[in-house]
Amino acid sequence: MKRFLTKNYLWFFATALVVLTLDQAVKDWMIATQPPHVSVPVLGPILHWYLTYNDSAAFSIGFGVTWVFTVISGLAALALLWFGSRMRTLGWALLAGVLLGGVVGNLIDRLVRAPGFGSGQVVDYIQAPFNFPIFNLADSAICIVAGIVVILTSRGKKIGGE
Repeated sequence: MKRFLTKNYLWFFATALVVLTLDQAVKDWMIATQPPHVSVPVLGPILHWYLTYNDSAAFSIGFGVTWVFTVISGLAALALLWFGSRMRTLGWALLAGVLLGGVVGNLIDRLVRAPGFGSGQVVDYIQAPFNFPIFNLADSAICIVAGIVVILTSRGKKIGGE
């Protein structure tokens, strides 16, 4: 129990909660204010809102097998909760928290959004140029953390800290 009351674990959990809350709030706002499948310019040609619903993984991989991603996301969330208590540095705790927030943000969509439990569609809304796949805040969190982890580990840093 002591492991879950450490400063790093509290930062890990708080960071995950912030990312998750922002992700779900923005998704709800987009659903309430944006028409589906209509590109709305935000920053000229650089960024548009484009509300759509995704039943596959990132970059539309695995179309139609949403339940598989639901199971994988659930297992990933559980693993992150376990590993989060073992982060030795604040930096790794924050990275793990951002990752957990992103994973759980998309997992919630798969659990509670239409068409139903375990096969719900993820709400995507960020459209970048060059026909890049449409994504959301949770996707961004997951990809950014993955990139940072690759850079840190390639420089010899041990995951979780020294």
